[in-house]
Amino acid sequence: MKHLIIALIIGIGSYGFFQQNPNSLDAFAKESRVSQQEQIINNAYQNKLSDIQVKGVGRVSRVLPDDNKGSRHQKFILRLASGQTILIAHNIDLAPRIPNLRRGNTIEFYGEYEWSERGGVVHWTHHDPKGRHVGGWLKRDGRIYE
Repeated sequence: MKHLIIALIIGIGSYGFFQQNPNSLDAFAKESRVSQQEQIINNAYQNKLSDIQVKGVGRVSRVLPDDNKGSRHQKFILRLASGQTILIAHNIDLAPRIPNLRRGNTIEFYGEYEWSERGGVVHWTHHDPKGRHVGGWLKRDGRIYE
């Protein structure tokens, strides 16, 4: 009974706090999303780790020229909700290019993270024609590019 009363008091106090501070609830919810979606990427960056499958979402902060050396790659920089930036290197010899990509576009991604001093690179955002690597993808406006 004592634990129930304590839980009730905490619940009522939390309700009152969030009623008076609605932005705190938004910040709490955002922090939960950030930690769930980006904790692995942030940990990989902080610890200089590579070869890690990651999933997330970010806004295009810069569209870069295609890399046409060897396999062609569409390249752009995403800013994650945490503020960290990552380079996306999307192989357009194996997957369709995202057309009309612009600064501010929201892009979801699933691919392999490689550490770099600037925040990291996500590649393998496409299928593996040899079937030896986990397939990745990019998604914009509900359309998947894999």
